[in-house]
Amino acid sequence: MRNFDGIIFDIDGTLTSTNELIFATFRHVTEKYLNKKVTDEEIISLFGPTEDVILKEFMKENYDEARKDYMDFYEAKHHLMADVYPGIKEVLQFIKSKKIPLSIYTGKGRDSSVITLKKIGVYEQFDMIVTGDDIADHKPSPEGIDVFVEKFNLDRKRVLMIGDAPADILAARSAGVKIASVVWDSYAREKVLGMKSDFVFETVDDLLAFLMENLN
Repeated sequence: MRNFDGIIFDIDGTLTSTNELIFATFRHVTEKYLNKKVTDEEIISLFGPTEDVILKEFMKENYDEARKDYMDFYEAKHHLMADVYPGIKEVLQFIKSKKIPLSIYTGKGRDSSVITLKKIGVYEQFDMIVTGDDIADHKPSPEGIDVFVEKFNLDRKRVLMIGDAPADILAARSAGVKIASVVWDSYAREKVLGMKSDFVFETVDDLLAFLMENLN
């Protein structure tokens, strides 16, 4: 039975293991431009706005140089520190084989999103990419879901958001779509589990099995 007519994915912690790369990149620019060491927890506390918003606030007059440095480091180290989760490409290929619209909704900026999607070899799979640069307010705003639903004229009850963070759950609920939380690499696993998503998946294989049952 086909229960979904549109599917949306987050990027970090959902498609790919970019958390350590993000931490390293932020540390690179904060140490270089602010002479400050930041912890993973401090970086996580900044999550929400795009990198540009965070860098503008912290770097002030060094913003332009720091932003270029951030993106150069992020792209140069990507192949060393981040990769697509095993099985994700098969998941995306299966969804595409069913002719179902596929979107990205991420809090990342467009530049880093495109770098990551191309580096892990899935950029061409998506019919729409909504980043933090494309909307007025960042997650948990439902705006990135709304634009997808409206563009493809979808029934919200038949749209699935797949992500690893509390913000994904809140955005999906605000938009009136179903939420599948994936916790194979979530930085907020316990909080996510406590929020009672519609579906929870511990492994990519479990997600694929679910989609195979629900997209036929």
